[in-house]
Amino acid sequence: MTFTRPRESASVQGRMQQNTGLVEAILLEVRDRNRIGGSYLKSDLICCDPKLAKERICNLGEVIIQKNPENPELPKRIKTFFQGTEEQVQMDPMTLDINGTGMYYLYFMFCDPSLKGTTIQGRTVWRNPNGYLPGKMAPLMTLYGFMSLAYLLLGLCWFLRFVQFWKDIIHLHYHITAVIALGMCEMAVWYFEYVNFNSTGTRPMGITLWAVTFTSVKKTLSRLLLLVVSMGYGVVRPTLGGNRIAYRVLLLGLLYFVASEALELVEHLGNINDFSGKTKLLLVLPVVCLDSCFILWIFSSLSKTLEKLQAIPKPWVF
Repeated sequence: MTFTRPRESASVQGRMQQNTGLVEAILLEVRDRNRIGGSYLKSDLICCDPKLAKERICNLGEVIIQKNPENPELPKRIKTFFQGTEEQVQMDPMTLDINGTGMYYLYFMFCDPSLKGTTIQGRTVWRNPNGYLPGKMAPLMTLYGFMSLAYLLLGLCWFLRFVQFWKDIIHLHYHITAVIALGMCEMAVWYFEYVNFNSTGTRPMGITLWAVTFTSVKKTLSRLLLLVVSMGYGVVRPTLGGNRIAYRVLLLGLLYFVASEALELVEHLGNINDFSGKTKLLLVLPVVCLDSCFILWIFSSLSKTLEKLQAIPKPWVF
C-alpha cells in the first residue's frame, strides 16, 4: 500500500524531522465497529484529543480504539508514518492471521488535519483456509458442482427418452432440449468460475460474462417455453395464432433478457457496495415487473387453454 499526501502538507515539515504524519490501518470484525471512536465514552469523537490523552485513555493524534475483551488482538492497529518532507510512504507488507469466522473490515484512517487529501494506492489480499472464495460464496461452489451433475443426469435421461420416442417428437421437445442444454452449460461454467476464483483469487471477466449470459438466456427461454405451452402451442394449436402474438412474446422475452443480463452483470462483475440501494433498485424493478407480466400472461393463457380443452367433445366409450 502506498500513501500519498498533498505537497502542501509535506512542505511545511522539516527535512530531518521524523514521523511527520500518521496513517493507521485498522482491522476489525463487523460486530466491533462500535469499538472504533469514542462511543463507549459517550462521545462522538473518532480521534484522541488532548483531554483524553491527558487521562491516558488514548494517544494524541491516533484513532480511539477499545479492545475486545474476548479477542484482545482485535481491533488491530497498524501504523505507517511519513518521514520528513516525503510526499509518499509505503506500508510494510505483512500477513495477519484471523482465527475467528466472521465478516471483517479494513479501515485506513488518519487524524492529522494536514493529511486531508491523502490518497491510497495498492491492494489487500484476503484468503480463507480453503481458498480465496469469500465465506458467503464458498457454499455456491459445492452447489454448482452438484447441480452440474444433476443436469448431466437429467440430460442423459432426456436424451435416452428422446431417442426412444423419436417418432413422436414435436417442435416443442427441441425447445425443452435447448433449456436443459443451457442449464448444463450454465452450471458447468459457474462451477468452473468459482473453482478458478477459489484457487487464484481473481475472477476473469470473460468467464463470468459467459456464466451470466448463460443464466440470462436460460431464464428467458424457460419463461418463454412455459408461456407458449400455457397458450396451447403444441397442445391444442400448431402456432401461436398470428404474427402479432408471436412478436409480443418475442418482445417480452427480449426485454426480460436485457433486464436480467444487466442485473446479473452488476451483481457478479461489480464489487460489494459498488452501487447504492437506489441504483440496485432501478435494476431490480424491471426484472420484477417483467416477471409479473410473465406470471399474469401464463395464468391467463393457461385458463383459456383449459377452457378450450374442456370444450372439446369427448368420444363415447362403449
